[in-house]
Amino acid sequence: MTADWTPGSWATKPIKQEVVYDDAKGFQAALAKLQKLPPLVTTQEISNLKENLKNVALGKAFVLQGGDCAELFDYCDQDMIEAKIKLLLQMSLILIWGANRPVVRIARIAGQFAKPRSSPMEVINGVEMPSFRGDNINGFTADPETRRPDPSRLVSAYFHSAATLNYMRASLSSGLADLHSPLDWNLGHIITPSIKEKYEQIVTRVKDALRFMHTVGIDIDRGAETVDIYTSHEGLLLEYEQSLTRLLKTPAPPHSSRKTTATTIPPHQTHVPPTITSHYATSAHFLWIGDRTRQIDGAHIEFFRGIANPIGIKIGPSMSPDELTRILNVVNPTHEIGKVTLISRYGAAKIAQYLPGHIAAVQASGHIPVWQCDPMHGNTQSTPSGVKTRHFSEILSELRQALEIHRAAGSFLGGMHLELTGEAVTECVGGAAGLTEEGLGERYTTFCDPRLNEKQALELAFLVAGFYREMDEVDGAV
Repeated sequence: MTADWTPGSWATKPIKQEVVYDDAKGFQAALAKLQKLPPLVTTQEISNLKENLKNVALGKAFVLQGGDCAELFDYCDQDMIEAKIKLLLQMSLILIWGANRPVVRIARIAGQFAKPRSSPMEVINGVEMPSFRGDNINGFTADPETRRPDPSRLVSAYFHSAATLNYMRASLSSGLADLHSPLDWNLGHIITPSIKEKYEQIVTRVKDALRFMHTVGIDIDRGAETVDIYTSHEGLLLEYEQSLTRLLKTPAPPHSSRKTTATTIPPHQTHVPPTITSHYATSAHFLWIGDRTRQIDGAHIEFFRGIANPIGIKIGPSMSPDELTRILNVVNPTHEIGKVTLISRYGAAKIAQYLPGHIAAVQASGHIPVWQCDPMHGNTQSTPSGVKTRHFSEILSELRQALEIHRAAGSFLGGMHLELTGEAVTECVGGAAGLTEEGLGERYTTFCDPRLNEKQALELAFLVAGFYREMDEVDGAV
């Protein structure tokens, strides 16, 4: 962070996807309330995630990021939260088996409310009204008054995020993620025989390994009983993010002594090491900049360059290799390994054209980011009747191409970024269950973009795990 940065310096820059509130007084009151509320996440949690992402950047781990396209306040529900957690746990167990690496879990949850839109206005039933921008901005109901940006929703977003986080933490600490009983993660509507059989085989192997470790006297119970699941969302609404940005102490590096009192200073040390403070965005552990708001001279890049959190940047066909390296130099001038996650989203038909050039530019720059594939956003299309969907085969194709392109370039694809849900929705076409366009109307519940359902998400995890195992076998044979 340079001396000219402040949490509010972004306001001096041009901004995309701005939200204008008619109720200026209510807007300022909401921001003042947010500034007084406690952080949603801690600096120690953020520091732990940064260390994990450093390992991903170095090829020592894999990151799985997934969740809803756009959360609604109604998703702050016990069953829905548990379904997402269980699905991420299942997928990560499969990926650990396939990639033979630890998996870092980041959920699009507890804050993924705001969404960028192609137009601020839309016409519904002949009436022009503001577009739905997310539950923390306006309501989904097609009514001009409901669609008016309401600043009180910012405070509601905080408390819904807090409640979701509270239940996540309580569930994980109470044993929801216990590796001794991963069959309990099963979702009742997973009925595809091939998926159940493969998953149960992995569970059997995990149980055998745990039983062996216990038999030989190695105590791994604490590590097997719970995991970390970090939270993330697109940092779109900068007034909200600024209000929850705090100047806080940076945790001590791993493996270093945290005691700095006078009684613990060695005789040769004449002073206590200075306390380092940094600005942390405490609305989530991980924030990302969308493809529509990553202008190098824009407000979002300005805000993100000053926060200590690990950050993501979406990159697509419209970004030139030179622009990519210039952005990296702005947001990560110290070349901190794993500080930035590059989330590529080209589309299955375009990835071979653009990804190699982006990889080459980053390699030449000296930056070592996390490379993550988002195979969802570049593959969105509409049916003849106007329903937005994504084809499972194209999602899988982009992931497979990303793996092969990175491998050929001597790079490491460290993760995937998915829009998914633990519910039995019918929004993406294809997969083992053979969902067709005609079947999309059965349970199409998304308020924005189509998501993978639990069957499709697990199937995708198995296929990606298989890709990694194939590559390891090829590398081992060379």
